Amino acid sequence: MINRREMIAGSAAALASLSAMIQSAKAASGDHDHAGSELDAAAGRTHHEPASSRPSGNYVPVITPNGATLPWKLEDGVKVFHLIAEEVDHEFVSGLRARCWGYNGRVHGPTIEAVEGDRVRIFVTNKLPEPTSVHWHGLRLINGMDGVAGLTQRAIAPGETYKYEFTLNQHGTHMYHPHFDEMTQMALGMMGMFIIHPREPAEDDIVDRDFAIMLSEWRIEPGTSRPVPTEMTDFNVLTMNARAYPGTEPLVVRTGQRVRIRLGNLGPMDHHPIHLHGYEFRIAATGASPLRREIQTVTDTVLAPVGTTRTIEFTADAPGDWAFHCHMTHHLMNQMGHDVPNMIGVDAHGLSQKMNKLLPDYMTMGTTGMGEMSHMHMSMPENSVPMLGGKGPFGVIDMGGMFTILKVRDGLTSFDDPGWYEHPKGSVASPATKEEIARLT
Repeated sequence: MINRREMIAGSAAALASLSAMIQSAKAASGDHDHAGSELDAAAGRTHHEPASSRPSGNYVPVITPNGATLPWKLEDGVKVFHLIAEEVDHEFVSGLRARCWGYNGRVHGPTIEAVEGDRVRIFVTNKLPEPTSVHWHGLRLINGMDGVAGLTQRAIAPGETYKYEFTLNQHGTHMYHPHFDEMTQMALGMMGMFIIHPREPAEDDIVDRDFAIMLSEWRIEPGTSRPVPTEMTDFNVLTMNARAYPGTEPLVVRTGQRVRIRLGNLGPMDHHPIHLHGYEFRIAATGASPLRREIQTVTDTVLAPVGTTRTIEFTADAPGDWAFHCHMTHHLMNQMGHDVPNMIGVDAHGLSQKMNKLLPDYMTMGTTGMGEMSHMHMSMPENSVPMLGGKGPFGVIDMGGMFTILKVRDGLTSFDDPGWYEHPKGSVASPATKEEIARLT
């Protein structure tokens, strides 16, 4: 039996180990303040920052909005990580929580970040009620580390810890997920990003802000708290890093910075055309393969298919609050916008009064379109979220689901949310005057 002295010594060792891992996590986290010299505060487009303003080191740590980076420690030249598969009480957006499965207390799992050439050792502890495994999606590695239960290894039974160890022979944007009962385990949230930076980056590889976003989709019946793993087509919660708008964190960037956004899609069924307002960007990588500059496509929308990644890059040369979202319109609705009857154009005069005699909270919705529903304060089932709506500087932003905001600002000294953009006078769309309307005819 362990005695008190051994327990204290063990605790001290554990704390030292934890401290080392926390320091490693800080070193690897994306929460750095890269503020250097302030840029010209004038509105309009500017050139990207000089290399001298970037942090030291070979790469800029990846930022996972609403997420985290997995800590590691160095043992005999090997980077050691520890994933714990377990049930997680997860909030998708204020008002909607669910009992999901994830890693290390998170849904999705924390981002794993390393450098090409690193030797990594990844322990996986299974605290789920069923077996699991972890597949390193897109990585070139020896067959026995590929993580396919029944094919390349025995499944990790509940309570067991397995060790994966391999050398990273490539760089790029990759992912990880279970390869045992994938339908259930991935539908409940088990997935994460695996980023490998180049050992000797070229000038084009270096950016100032590097974001990672995992796209996914869920079916959560209003009033329930467990995602439905058997759903095949009718998903009603669409997420970026397992959060639905207005619960998604903005991507905050200083004007002139070079920006990279890595998109992964491990949702069960749908591809996602992701569109950025106000910008064109280069598609710098598809899947695990970076593209040579001369074959990169310039566009404003990138399709992120199921089971792969896309990486886009651009210079943030236009200040403002820019929408960044999936362009499938049903993927911009939250839970209560699905399965609603089509009432557009229906004459509902008197209907609400009659129905209120039977159902006091009844409201006839959507007779002039769906946008009005974001203004309604209807009663909701417990643990449910409205179809649309986040508070914006000009009223309700009638978006939900797979939506976030790129916030570009001049002269930022931190990357905390800077609030809403203050538009230069006379630069916001406004009602036309009577004289202007008269000149139209």
